[in-house]
Amino acid sequence: MKKYFYKDLSEKKKKALLKRPSINLKKAFKTVRPILNEVKEKGLSSAIKYAKQFEGFKGKKLLVSEEEFAEAARQLAGSSEIKKAIETAAENIRRFHLKQLPESYELETMPGVKCSREFRAIENVGLYIPGGTAVLPSTMLMLGIPARIAGCRRIIVCSPSKDGKINAPLLYAAKLCGVSEFYKIGGAQAIALMAYGDKTIPKVDKIFGPGNQYVTAAKLLISIDTDGCVIDMPAGPSEVLIIADENADASFVAADLLSQAEHGVDSQVVLISTSETLADAVKEEVYRQVESLPRKKFALKAIENSFILITDNLDEAFNFSNMYAPEHLILHLNDAEKYKQNIINAGSVFLGYYSPESAGDYASGANHSLPTYGYARSLGGVTVESFLKSMTFQQLTKEGLKNISSTVETLAEVEGLNAHKKAVTIRLKD
Repeated sequence: MKKYFYKDLSEKKKKALLKRPSINLKKAFKTVRPILNEVKEKGLSSAIKYAKQFEGFKGKKLLVSEEEFAEAARQLAGSSEIKKAIETAAENIRRFHLKQLPESYELETMPGVKCSREFRAIENVGLYIPGGTAVLPSTMLMLGIPARIAGCRRIIVCSPSKDGKINAPLLYAAKLCGVSEFYKIGGAQAIALMAYGDKTIPKVDKIFGPGNQYVTAAKLLISIDTDGCVIDMPAGPSEVLIIADENADASFVAADLLSQAEHGVDSQVVLISTSETLADAVKEEVYRQVESLPRKKFALKAIENSFILITDNLDEAFNFSNMYAPEHLILHLNDAEKYKQNIINAGSVFLGYYSPESAGDYASGANHSLPTYGYARSLGGVTVESFLKSMTFQQLTKEGLKNISSTVETLAEVEGLNAHKKAVTIRLKD
């Protein structure tokens, strides 16, 4: 990890440090566009063809059967620790997300003019659960539970299989979320299948979930296709930024950095500290701890894309952090909670020495589907509201129309839209 001093950085260098490891989306677009076009035209048969080509899918049926769900539950029956962990995480996530249900409201903006706002669930949603280098039942819970709370009528899931089978904990988590429509397919072909549908698999209205650069490219392309659908957010590689003072435990900080670095080679981890001594100790600890990790090669590659920044004070640290807008922000600070007001841009924040990011990834209750690549400047993470849409209503009485008529007529004239004005005037003559 390279080390920099904030006071020595030019504006140009600061901007360079804010950039994430580059993803060649142009190349990814070129790869996935033919896949999307073919699945759009030919449907399920083409999706299966690409699943066999890229994932080694075996068999003809993508849909997980009820017997496969039951078998997954039987497999976990002898693993009470895994089963309990999934159930505990699910309950924490459910409790936190129940509070996110928005309330409808009604207001009389002027006498006789009543406006209201109500919420409706998105009817059909598709959830993509990665299954390449790591299978993620936690992501199933993070997406499936808020979708169920929102009241989505149809929730379908796509995830790549290993030898035609889906990981038992993932299927168990899906069943806890009330999912019965689960397809054994991943990659761009899964995104295409959900976005465009097939005569046997109706299309969805919105797609959620992270993935590799090809999944990301596919999501971006279907989101700008009028035949496609909306997506949750653009998603790049996972990332964490840590702000640590001289009182931080170097082994804790190093462990947090590595917990994010092991996600993949394109991940980035950043340490900002007011103490060069602490920073040096963390760097040493990172290279010591990484030796024991099964995913060492991923973590080491991510560390090459990462850096340490030494600041003179915490104001400088928060200033850089807000410019960077990290997916995850961890504050290894005394009285960390008092710095909440300093944070403007971040996906999810972990306060204090005993709040590891991995707690949020799995079981604290907050959602781990978060904006990456600096999108935290303008987007928040997945919530129950992400699975809802708002709708407004207006109702005017005769008195209300009289009260508002001159305002509407004047503004219609200003904009040169005479039919708008007449729609009011004709009623006033009645």
